[in-house]
Amino acid sequence: MNANDRSIIALVTTGHGLVHTYELSIPIFMTVWLAELGVAEATLGAVVGGGYFLFGAGALPSGILVDRFGSRRLIACGLAGMGAAFVLLGLLPGLWGLGAALLAWGAAASVYHPAGLALISTGVRQRGRALAYHGIAGNVGIAGGPLLTALLLLVFDWATVAVLIGLPGLIAAAGAWRASVDETAAVGRHDATDGPSSTASANPGRLTALWRQTRHLFASGFAGVFVLVALSGLYYRGVLTFLPDLLTPLVTVDLPINVSAGRYVYAGLLAVGIAGQYVGGRLSDRGGTEWVLAGALGLLSLVAVVFLPVAGGGTGALLVVSAGLGFVLFLVQPLYQATVAEYTPPDTRGLSYGYTYLAVFGIGAAGAALSGGLLQLAGPPLLFGALAGVALLGAGLSAWLAVRRAQLTDPEAATGLSP
Repeated sequence: MNANDRSIIALVTTGHGLVHTYELSIPIFMTVWLAELGVAEATLGAVVGGGYFLFGAGALPSGILVDRFGSRRLIACGLAGMGAAFVLLGLLPGLWGLGAALLAWGAAASVYHPAGLALISTGVRQRGRALAYHGIAGNVGIAGGPLLTALLLLVFDWATVAVLIGLPGLIAAAGAWRASVDETAAVGRHDATDGPSSTASANPGRLTALWRQTRHLFASGFAGVFVLVALSGLYYRGVLTFLPDLLTPLVTVDLPINVSAGRYVYAGLLAVGIAGQYVGGRLSDRGGTEWVLAGALGLLSLVAVVFLPVAGGGTGALLVVSAGLGFVLFLVQPLYQATVAEYTPPDTRGLSYGYTYLAVFGIGAAGAALSGGLLQLAGPPLLFGALAGVALLGAGLSAWLAVRRAQLTDPEAATGLSP
């Protein structure tokens, strides 16, 4: 890797780690909010869900802004917004203040994935390896965020913890704003620019240009990729939202302190995902990711089927099957990220990742409501059965994309570049 690659990787790994630190610390705070704010689970779930929805829904406009203004500045603004939102979370009183802060966090956090992934895809020559490091950093945040929050709550009240967690975002934002990187080092100047995309530049009507770019994307294989990543998002949010509560009664080992044991198994499961991210990133370097992605989603379906029977066999079995879930769940992510890059032209990469994370976190946010409803209706077996079906649908769709691509003889059509 050259100096520019390393600078970009430092920027995006910092941003990705912080995004998921904030994202996964929220469920830990929820256990305290339920007790201290005196609100029902449904009410708090709706408030938190609003922030998570903006996390996904804001990805599309963020992707458009990335294609117009570049990634680095958007990443800096997103980091500043996330840090400030968590500071406000600790300072604003009551449920309304909490809701406002979480909405602000969701809007700011939505910037990162389109900006960070577009920057990797256009600025880093060794894209697969960069995606692997990027994924590892995200998993450090995913596993470390809940663990750090739980440990800080042993010492401080939740409002102080929220402010403390917010400060690193503000510091990272200052560093990102001062960073100097070449955002187009991995593509020719005719393929991507720091400003508007070539399609947008050629059309004076921005909405018209956006519509043409969108129609161009969804008339290609990207339409299938969009559905595929939405299914992945449903599985992700559906399995993670209530998992700490589901894990706690399955742990048969007493801890020396009075804490929810499921939180720590949950954090460990997410930490194992670091290895999955790395393996997925290296596999994506080989190109033709559809078959590998189909296999990974098939494994996710299998894990959902066997999770409860195996986990009921004792703490040791629970740890093994949880590690398997964490590994495969995050193995999928760099694979679909690389697949998006293979099916989209460089000059609309920000827009395409905007749509991608609209699917993953926006549509995927319905997984939280789905899992809550299924748990209330029939309990964990129905939830894991439904998740197995979702993953199996994704595996079938990825296999179909692989077959479709093999049948295409036009290289441009195979990469989604044809109209």
